[in-house]
Amino acid sequence: MPSSSPRGFAACIVAGPKLAAMRIALAQILSGTDPAANLQLVREYSAKAADAGARLVVFPEAMMCRFGVPLAPIAEPVDGPWADGVRRIATDAGITVIAGMFTPAGDGRVKNTLIAAGPGTPNQPDSYYDKIHLYDAFGFSESRTVAPGHEPAVITVDDVQVGLTICYDIRFPALYTELAHRGAQLIVVCASWGAGPGKLEQWTLLARARALDSMSYVAAAGQADPQDSLSGPGSGSGAPTGVGGSLVASPLGEVVAAAGSQPELVVADIDVNRVAKARESIAVLRNQSDFAQTDRAQSVG
Repeated sequence: MPSSSPRGFAACIVAGPKLAAMRIALAQILSGTDPAANLQLVREYSAKAADAGARLVVFPEAMMCRFGVPLAPIAEPVDGPWADGVRRIATDAGITVIAGMFTPAGDGRVKNTLIAAGPGTPNQPDSYYDKIHLYDAFGFSESRTVAPGHEPAVITVDDVQVGLTICYDIRFPALYTELAHRGAQLIVVCASWGAGPGKLEQWTLLARARALDSMSYVAAAGQADPQDSLSGPGSGSGAPTGVGGSLVASPLGEVVAAAGSQPELVVADIDVNRVAKARESIAVLRNQSDFAQTDRAQSVG
């Protein structure tokens, strides 16, 4: 059921099984340095996702403001104006919205946060997640300006349990299996993935692998590839600003839907019955065991 895209944005809709429990959308965009303009993008893409029948729309990390500029002056609390704007958008569109923002950490740094707001007054759900694993890798030091979170988060959207993760979190399987043990059937990962040789391939592989690890759907929403379009402050900072390639992976690691490199709305149906079937047949969560006496492990031969 494709329909025209707002302002020329591309939209890709992939129909799933007839018994799919929920239709979801990934908004692969390019955020700029103006939070108000970025909030308008949230409004436009949320309306488009709702028009396509989605019950959940997932935006990238750093939706509030792209990386590469000072974040402390941008940061607002989760009950501040920008987050409240997301809540109003969710209510107006009648859809749950997950989007990346920055919140004050209290030590001069910020926290890399997801706001999750559903429709209604009050909003249901109305929650947030602070990124646990900070991107101190590939020559970038996120912990210099960002403080870590400590608590995994699972929300409920239309009776589907949804785990929340951000970017570098995807390299840590234990978080995904923990979310699955906490009931998550769908795990979203919102990213502003760093560019570089093989990085897009790693992003795709990691999303599929985490789906297999957790026996869950994984909805990986990233910033589009800015290519040479960035200008202004921080444009040459080397900060992670996106590579595109947003995707939905099934509990068996299959790619259900995927985006190219440019701004695009991807809509896909998920069937949570497949989660239960995968967990029963492959049983990696049930069969998982703690390693015993790892300091005494021996190689044979």
